[in-house]
Amino acid sequence: MLERSGEYSISEQCRLLGLSRTSLYNKRRLSKKKLAIMRAIDEIYTQFPYYGSRRITAQLKRQGFSTSRPTVAKYMELMGIEAIYPKPNLSKSDPNHKIYPYLLRGIEAAYPNHIWGVDITYIRMKGGFMYLTAFLDWYSRYVVSWELSDTLSEDFVILALKNALKVATPSIANSDQGSQFTGKAYLSLLLKHGIKISMDGRGRALDNIFTERLWRTVKYEDVYLKDYASPRELRAGLTEFFLRYNTERLHQSLNYKTPAQIYFQLTENEQDNILPE
Repeated sequence: MLERSGEYSISEQCRLLGLSRTSLYNKRRLSKKKLAIMRAIDEIYTQFPYYGSRRITAQLKRQGFSTSRPTVAKYMELMGIEAIYPKPNLSKSDPNHKIYPYLLRGIEAAYPNHIWGVDITYIRMKGGFMYLTAFLDWYSRYVVSWELSDTLSEDFVILALKNALKVATPSIANSDQGSQFTGKAYLSLLLKHGIKISMDGRGRALDNIFTERLWRTVKYEDVYLKDYASPRELRAGLTEFFLRYNTERLHQSLNYKTPAQIYFQLTENEQDNILPE
């Protein structure tokens, strides 16, 4: 995953990329067979996000993988994914963390920075994987900020939030009840900026459907095509992808305009003038 030759040591590369050395070494213990199964699970889940471990196991067997449902469930937990359909105990929240009510029932985003959604997804690489989080403006579909991590700790979510707040401040921030979004540091940062906190109720994963659609786009239009070999490569590739997504990719739901045009209220000529060289 990392480069073993060159001017930077493994420790320095981990520091620069925001990686945990302990997590890196743990991932090296994953066999090629396990990684292959996880790659297949990711593809199945991206195509059929309403599949649970039972149907994913059945689909894996049709693809030639011999594995049990408990094993698939264990891998899905490691990957941070669950089927999208109403069911009890959807989010793995920390019982010591505060849960906020869902504020968006019957409400649609009406202007830029009205509602931001945040979520986390599994991103595969050759020989390993990372986790990706992003803050998405629901009105414009503009990706305000994103960050990568090799663990599911709250640190990279907080970093992404800090970067997003350098761009703007939303009226409402919506997430699931995962521990990354119910920790004191994350919630305190939102409250400090006067942001209303909304959390999907249990069994309401479809409340964050805009971000789920973003993950499908990221994987089908970039990650699966590029098959990145290292965290450095992945970060560089996603930097290019999100720039294209925000400023070049036309959205039918936006009347064939780009997210940046809607988010910044730009004309097509104005957007072209602000694009980087």
